[in-house]
Amino acid sequence: MREIAIVKRPGFKISIPTLFFFLTTVILALLLLASKGSAEKGGGYDSSTVMNRVSYLQELALVQHNYTGVISYKDYRKFLNLNVPLTDKYFLLKYNGYVKAGVDFSRIKVNVLSSTNVHVSIPKPKILDTVVDENSIEVFNESENAFNPIKIADYNEALSREKSVMIRGAIEQGIYEQATKQAKLTLTSLLTEMGFVNIDITEELVIPSVN
Repeated sequence: MREIAIVKRPGFKISIPTLFFFLTTVILALLLLASKGSAEKGGGYDSSTVMNRVSYLQELALVQHNYTGVISYKDYRKFLNLNVPLTDKYFLLKYNGYVKAGVDFSRIKVNVLSSTNVHVSIPKPKILDTVVDENSIEVFNESENAFNPIKIADYNEALSREKSVMIRGAIEQGIYEQATKQAKLTLTSLLTEMGFVNIDITEELVIPSVN
């Protein structure tokens, strides 16, 4: 097999394989230099870039408390703010539901200090959703009083009150603390994958308003 050659001057030849190797080496060297320069400027990540990545993590950082509860409802017709005898209505209602809490990732502030150092400020967690699964609702011991019949509004009122009970219970069980912890774990995992070593995550300082 004949070797194809490029003649530069009499007595000097550069083969195609040699030329290919030379060009490949030069290209790789340029890529390495570009990569090194990028790393020296912060690993290729600035605060805006990190924030864009963070914004996709909202759902991963939510905490959910599931509930199965029973509501006892009883009411009377009123006259001069007094219960009228024989007008009571009542029922028991069983349900499944949940309370969901988390940190609003759109309000997170990111400050990239160097290629390995980053500071993140997160807001206080809040209740994001309180849901009663309507398909799970079962009604027991329901009264049938012609003087004061049960209405759909009575069920809605009972469920609305119960949502406040669910939220209060979730807070007492530490849902806010769990949401903050989950947000920090999620952020730390992402930032570690991005190459940051010193990751400082603090909670936003809220100054109470003075009336």
